[in-house]
Amino acid sequence: MSRIDELTELSLRLVQAAKDIKILTALSWQQNAADDFLTSFRNGDPQLPVASRPAHLPEKEATLAAIEASCDLQDPCGKFIAETAHSYGLAAKLIQNQGTPEFHRISTELFGGASGQLAGSALNHREAAAQLLDTTSALSVSIDPNEYALCITAQGVAHDLETEWQDFFDTPMNIVIDPTLSSKAAASADRVRLRAGTCFTRQDAAQLSAHEIGVHSLTARNGRSQPILSVLGLGSPRTTATQEGLATFAELITGAIDLARLRRLAVRILAIGHAEDGADFIEVFRFLLDLGEAQDEAVHTTMRIFRGGDVRGRYVFTKDVSYLKGLFAVHTYLRKAISENRPESVHRLFVGRLALRDIASLEAAFGEVIEAPRFLPTWATNMPCLAAFLAFSALMNQIDLREAEVA
Repeated sequence: MSRIDELTELSLRLVQAAKDIKILTALSWQQNAADDFLTSFRNGDPQLPVASRPAHLPEKEATLAAIEASCDLQDPCGKFIAETAHSYGLAAKLIQNQGTPEFHRISTELFGGASGQLAGSALNHREAAAQLLDTTSALSVSIDPNEYALCITAQGVAHDLETEWQDFFDTPMNIVIDPTLSSKAAASADRVRLRAGTCFTRQDAAQLSAHEIGVHSLTARNGRSQPILSVLGLGSPRTTATQEGLATFAELITGAIDLARLRRLAVRILAIGHAEDGADFIEVFRFLLDLGEAQDEAVHTTMRIFRGGDVRGRYVFTKDVSYLKGLFAVHTYLRKAISENRPESVHRLFVGRLALRDIASLEAAFGEVIEAPRFLPTWATNMPCLAAFLAFSALMNQIDLREAEVA
């Protein structure tokens, strides 16, 4: 069997084996969990919610281990497939170990934890989040959120997204209203789910467009269309930080992100750290209320952190660390690519679901095994504007605000 045939077969085997390993689906709460908790809280007797646990997936682990063992680790593409299979093996173990210390250990291995070091910085993720909140607190107080708020239903957002993207891809996106979703939205290659009964603003809709469809759906479609490494269409946990960082950068470069959203990402890291310190579900919920979140939003944030974990604290789901962690890493990567005049490195981010380190390790495969991306977000095709944005941000990073005076 030729190398190309072997890579194609291994990719197809992994795609088949991984298709039922869906972390967020497996860790989802019962439909009425948020309402039941808020009812008990508002009645003055808050009760720790009880989560259902899914069936085990032992046969998946054996299949994934066999695929990993079949890969040629001397071949960068083979190593990529092996690392992706290993990542899904960890995901299967994560699902099986819900509510335990092992669950939390695997979660931090896959996504990072609040105390993990921020790449290229002396700060850990928790300290960086706290600094972000501190430097924006005065401005956030001065901004009246009602000045920019306009409540749009999930159905209204669905209509707007379908209209915006109807001619971009070769097949249309399917926008689904989901009452069980903990986050406001989640995306796959062909489908975006929106949380039912949620009030969205215009800014929310812009963020969902740039983040969920403009990155997550787009990279999944590009990866799925790869003729050899179809495994690039998989959203394996090892790629989460890069994918979430890239999607959050898309919000930033398109002007979709706002201060409330940025602060919300930081608040989630602080809440994860609080839970890792031992705070239970009720204590984290109250912690979020003290930080200014409304009850409806605070309960969904708390549910995000404790899905699959122990509602008594310490052992929680840490995926929300990956947003700011990934944003810093992607921003740094793009700055370096532009400063070194490597525009192809920007486009390679979109060939499928990759981690940043894959772009260097798969260097020889681009053009030979990996095809150029079929779809690119508009901002990634406008290199002069992207270069200007990144060059200016790099320059501004050298200015000490403590020494600056505003005339």
